[in-house]
Amino acid sequence: MDKNQIREVIARRAALELKDGDVVNLGIGLPTLIPNYLSEGVKVTLQSENGLLGMGPEPEEGKQDRNFTNAGNGFITYFTGASCFDSSMSFSIIRGGHVDVTILGALEADEKGNLANWMIPGKKTPGMGGAMDLIVGAKRVILAMEHTAKGAHKILKECNLPLTAAGQVNMIITEMGVMNITPQGIMLTELHPDFSVDQIKEATGANLIVSENLIKMKC
Repeated sequence: MDKNQIREVIARRAALELKDGDVVNLGIGLPTLIPNYLSEGVKVTLQSENGLLGMGPEPEEGKQDRNFTNAGNGFITYFTGASCFDSSMSFSIIRGGHVDVTILGALEADEKGNLANWMIPGKKTPGMGGAMDLIVGAKRVILAMEHTAKGAHKILKECNLPLTAAGQVNMIITEMGVMNITPQGIMLTELHPDFSVDQIKEATGANLIVSENLIKMKC
């Protein structure tokens, strides 16, 4: 698979985790593709932590409004009925447990449900932003990420990079499969047909538990 195919596989599968009526916060990058693949009849309300509920897709070229950007400073649109508010209200929504699902990218994740997605020591970083609040405030935390980075493991026994939050990740979706974080470790529940169980084990830097009910990856 090329880069675009990988991103589409991950976004399509992640979209299946969203249910009609969910309030959803999507991280920058790959997660922003997910609304393009929502099932017919599924309507979600997108929340942006800089102060918007009811966020729409990217605007057409030439129709950008500098007053409406997402938390990553990208131009957005809004749906009828959307509401704007200051960041303190936005984080009250997040910290109050009113976000049903947050889907984020990751630099590293591990078998304890820990996530590192905000900095690499020695490299310039814009800061953690609202990620730490989202991860502990949302009802479900899903990682949508490539399985490896230039061949290096991203799913580990224990994260090496500084953590964004500890023990909060529920599910990991990659181009190779779907994994749940369980008390026993990382359990593979769905496998993409382009890969074998041995291949995904080799690409994972932690012990991978294979579900007895392993199925073909949904799409």
